[in-house]
Amino acid sequence: MTVHGAGRTDAGVHALGQVASVTVNCTHPVETLVRALNAQLPEDIRVLDVVEAPADFHARFSARSKTYRYQLRAGAVGDPFTRAYAWQMAEALNVGAMREAAAALVGQHDFAAFQSAGTETSSTVRTIYRSELSESGADPAGPRNLITYEVTGDGFLRHMVRAIVGTLVEIGRGWREAGSMAQLLDGGTRAQAGATAPPRGLFLVRLDYDG
Repeated sequence: MTVHGAGRTDAGVHALGQVASVTVNCTHPVETLVRALNAQLPEDIRVLDVVEAPADFHARFSARSKTYRYQLRAGAVGDPFTRAYAWQMAEALNVGAMREAAAALVGQHDFAAFQSAGTETSSTVRTIYRSELSESGADPAGPRNLITYEVTGDGFLRHMVRAIVGTLVEIGRGWREAGSMAQLLDGGTRAQAGATAPPRGLFLVRLDYDG
């Protein structure tokens, strides 16, 4: 029996909406399979649903789009309760400049500048459908203030989201201009983009399929 995941996640990355496909011979109701699987899995992994799919369905290759979320906290005091699920930094960030830069990613572009060095792939061109930042919390500099980046695309290169976030943070810190994001999409190299953000703030949120 081979289980096919919709995508791998690096060590330290989280998955809210991972999808897996497998062919089984048993005839148990899907509700029974949910209970049986969760009884055997470790407590930090839960099966939310089991559904029957067409014979040609593949969790990875049938996906139409993926959505990732990255969480940041920027302020003088960190939040100890979410430190495993967000990149925390002591200084404030210019979220307006980060939003402007994130918007430049929407569309079909060559994302070679945001791919891990040494990775082999047939093409570095991807289409991004949505790239947005939001804030929650009354005090922009307080420990409860959360900056969330969400991005939806037809596919992602290795470490692509984390490299984008690292670049956005450099823009938020004032180390580079918001317009540099568009420049990186026009023949930029990995060395010219920002550092790779830590894995702990990244979540695979959702996969969408036709039908």
